[in-house]
Amino acid sequence: MSDTKSVLPYGSWPSPIEADDAARGDALLEWVGFLGDDVCWTEVLPEEDGRSGLMRRTADGVEEVLPPGWDVRTRVIEYGGRPWLALSGRAADGLVFTHGPDQRLHRWRPGSDPVPLSPPGAWPGELRYADFAVHGDEIWCLRETVADDTARTARRHLVAIPLDGSAAEDPSRVRELAATHHFMTGPRIEPGGDRVVWLGWDHPDMPWDTTRLMVAAVLPDGTLGAPAVRMGGEGEAVTQADWATDGSGTLYAVSDPDGWWNVHAVDRDGGTRSLCPRPEEFGEALWRIGLRWCLPLLDGTLAVIHGVGERRLGILGADGVLTDFADPATEWHFAATDGRRIAAVASSPGRRRTVVLADPADGSVRTVRAPSSEGRSLPSDAPDPDADGAAPYARTPAPDAYATTPYRRTYRGDDGEPVHVHVYPPHHPEFTGPDDELPPYLVLAHGGPTSRSHLVLNQEISYFTSRGIGVVDVQYGGSTGYGRAYRERLSHRWGLTDVQDCATAARGLIAEGLADPDRIAIRGGSAGGWTAVASIAAEPGLYRAAAVYYPVLDPVSWREETHDFESRYLDGLIGPWPDAADRYAHQSPLRAADRIRTPFVLLQGLDDTVCPPAQAERLLQRIDPDTVPYRCLTFEGEGHGFRRSATVAASLRAELRLYADALGFTPAAASSCSRS
Repeated sequence: MSDTKSVLPYGSWPSPIEADDAARGDALLEWVGFLGDDVCWTEVLPEEDGRSGLMRRTADGVEEVLPPGWDVRTRVIEYGGRPWLALSGRAADGLVFTHGPDQRLHRWRPGSDPVPLSPPGAWPGELRYADFAVHGDEIWCLRETVADDTARTARRHLVAIPLDGSAAEDPSRVRELAATHHFMTGPRIEPGGDRVVWLGWDHPDMPWDTTRLMVAAVLPDGTLGAPAVRMGGEGEAVTQADWATDGSGTLYAVSDPDGWWNVHAVDRDGGTRSLCPRPEEFGEALWRIGLRWCLPLLDGTLAVIHGVGERRLGILGADGVLTDFADPATEWHFAATDGRRIAAVASSPGRRRTVVLADPADGSVRTVRAPSSEGRSLPSDAPDPDADGAAPYARTPAPDAYATTPYRRTYRGDDGEPVHVHVYPPHHPEFTGPDDELPPYLVLAHGGPTSRSHLVLNQEISYFTSRGIGVVDVQYGGSTGYGRAYRERLSHRWGLTDVQDCATAARGLIAEGLADPDRIAIRGGSAGGWTAVASIAAEPGLYRAAAVYYPVLDPVSWREETHDFESRYLDGLIGPWPDAADRYAHQSPLRAADRIRTPFVLLQGLDDTVCPPAQAERLLQRIDPDTVPYRCLTFEGEGHGFRRSATVAASLRAELRLYADALGFTPAAASSCSRS
C-alpha cells in the first residue's frame, strides 16, 4: 500500500467494512463474572437470532459454558439485568441463570443439563428473575411479575427460591421476602448473612432521580426484619450498594448528594462519609438491574470505575488515594470480582469491546476474550489484533485500520451552556477527499435520553467514516457522565434542549470548516429517534436526511403504550400529565410533522414493547409521500434494539442509500474493496 493517498469524493471511498461486517463485527459482550478461576461472560450471537451464550476462556480457546441452545438473558424491566451467578468459588458447584425464552430460573452443574428452579408462569415470560445472591440453600433475587407480554403492568418482589428444585413444581416453595417499592434491585447479603440491602424507587421517579437505600436484618427463620432507609431520598439517587468484605459491617454506596455519583461509606447508624469526593462519576444511570461500578476487594480496597465523559479503572485505598491502572481503555463495563481480581468488558478509541482481567497485585490487564475481525472468538494462540503485524487479510489492512481516530470537543450553545461531543472524522488508509470539498457529516443522537455513548472503536461508525462520511456523536443536555446538573438540563425540555444541542454541534463543525453545511444528516434510535424527527421538523434548513430507529414520537399515547419501567419517565422529561398537556403538545415531534420536508428512513422492530410500532405509524400517517421521500422497514421478531445481524445489516444499507441520494455522493460498489 502506497503512502500517497488517492483522491476520491467524500462518501465514495471503497471500504472493506460492509454492512454485514458492521452488523457482526462488534461482539456484544456483557455480564462478566467468575466461575471458579474462569472468567465468564454473556455474548450475543447475532447469527443465532440474538441468543445470549454464556462463554468462558479455556486453554483450547473460547467455548460455551452451558450445553447448546441455552439463552442466558432476563427481561426484567425490559432492559434486563444480571442474568447469572456462580454458586460458589468452586466451578464444580455450577451456577444459576435465567433462560431467555421462558424466563425461568435454572441451575446448571458441570456434566449435566440445566434444571428449572422456579415455577412456570401462567404464560412464558410472566415471571422474570435477575440479580442473584446465595443464602444458605436458597437463591435470593428480584422477581418481576408482568400481566402480559406488553409489560405495561408489573409487580416486583425480593424472593427466596430453593436450590433443590422443589419450587419448580410447587410455587408455594417460593418465599416472598420484601416489596418495599414498585421498583427494586436484587439483594446484597452482608458477609455472615446478618443483613441485606437493596435499592428501591417508585413512580414517577426514575432511578437516576430519586432512590432509597434499604437495609433489613435477616432473622433466624430466614425472613426479613422491618426495612429501614439508610441513604437516598428526594433529589438523591443511590445507584449501587455493596458490603465490605472484611466483616466490619461497612456498607458502600454510590450516590449523588453533592451532584456527582461518588463512593460513600455508610455505618450501622446510618452515618455517611464520602471516600473520594470529586466532580466525577463513579457510577451510571441504573438502566439495567445489577450493574456495578464499585467492587469491594478482600484486602479492604475498592475497585472503582470513574471519570467525566469516560471511565477508568482504579483502586481506591482506605486512605482515599485513587490509583488508576496503566491501561489505555477509556470505558469499563459489567465489572465483577472474585475478591482479588477484576474482570470487565473494556474498550477505547483504539480497541473494540474486549473481556479483560485486571490484577491489582501487579497492575496487569490481560486479555481474556479478544475482539476478532469477524466478531467471533480467537483461538488462544491467535495474535492479539491490537499487536503490530496482526492483520488477518493478505492484501488489505485489517478492518480496524479503517477506523478513524475520534476526539472530544465541547461547543457552546446560544445560551452559553456546554455541549459535549465525540467527533469521528472521515478516515481511510488509502483515500482522501478533494482539497476543494468538505465531507458530509452525520449527527448522532444517542438513546436514553438519560444515557450516554462511548468514545470507542465502533464498527458501525467505521462503516460510515471509512467511506468518507464523518460522524459527530452528541452528548446533549440530559446525558449522563457529566454530573446531575448536566443531566437535569433536559428536565421538562425534551424535544428542545436535545434538538438545540444537536444543532449546536453541527454548526460548530461547520464554523470550524470541518463539515459541508449542505450535507448534514441526523440519525438516532429510541429517544434518539425522537430527537432526529424533532430536529428535521425544527431545523429543515440544516439537515438533509434522517435515519430514525424504533422511535418514541407521540408522548401522550406513549405513556399508555410503553412498558411499566418508563411509563412515568415523561413526568421528568416533559412534565406531569395532564398538568403539562400544553408542553406535551408543543414538544412532541409530531406537532410539526406536516412541515417535514427532509427525506428519511424509518426502521422498526414489530415486537418492540418499549417504543411500539404504533409510534412510528403515527408519524407516517402525517407524512405526504409525494412531498417527503421516505422508506419504512419493519422487522418481525425484533424488539427494542436490533439483535439479529441480518436486521442490522439491512438497516445500514438502507441508511447509506438514503445518505447517498440526499447528500449527493455515489457509494463505491461493494466488490470494489473486497477482502482476500
